Formats: sequence, structure tokens, C-alpha cells
Amino acid sequence: MKYPTSPKESLRGILYFRRLCNKVRLHCDGELGEDYHQNLGAGMDLWTCQFLEVEYQALADQVKQGLGDEEALDWAFKQGREPSELQIEWWNSYIRNCGFGDTLAEILAQRVEESGFQDKGIQTFFEYIETDEGR
Repeated sequence: MKYPTSPKESLRGILYFRRLCNKVRLHCDGELGEDYHQNLGAGMDLWTCQFLEVEYQALADQVKQGLGDEEALDWAFKQGREPSELQIEWWNSYIRNCGFGDTLAEILAQRVEESGFQDKGIQTFFEYIETDEGR
């Protein structure tokens, strides 16, 4: 099993998009851990697609057909929208801070406890993902 790309990696300033594409490829190649399967196209994958105004499955199909990350983002811009610099800043702030004092904080706390990470100072899902994947 391989871990997906870090959610902190950006493409044209947009956080998480590279991870979404990488998860699709790893799943297609049978290298994505089963723990990730139930959330494919949900959670941050879904929110990223909603931000770009594209359907997850349509984007995933493009990636499965061989589009690289840059090409997939170009496709998303054409099919959905190309966000402004200000919208990207907003998005990055939102996605980077998910779980910090928001409606997802309780879910994050539960995952942190289940994983035994209580002493790690985790306050966001990005921090949880990075810790869980050993980065």
C-alpha cells in the first residue's frame, strides 16, 4: 500500500487537488489502502470538486484515462470554473483548517483518540492526515 500525496501539496496554489488525483490513480492501480476506499469522492475529495464546480466521478474518469495533475486541473477549469486568486486563498484557508473549532472538530477528536494521537497536538484534519501517514 502506498500513501497518497500530502494534502499540503498544491497545484497552481490550490491545496489538496494533487492528493485527490493521486488517490484516484493509486485506487485504479490497486495500491490505495482499503481504509481510503470508503471516502473516495467524499469529504475533502468532494469539497475540492465542489470548489471547482465539477463532478467527482467525471474528474476521476479523466484522471483514470491518463491526465496528469496539470491537465486534470485544466480540464476542471474548463468544465467547472477557474477560481480567482482570492477564492483560492479562501479555499486554502478552509481546507487547511478543517476540524479546528468547526462542525468537524468532534469527528477529528474521535479519530485522534481512535488512532492514539492524543499527545500529538493535532488540531486540523491536515495535521491528522500527515501524522497518520507518517509525515
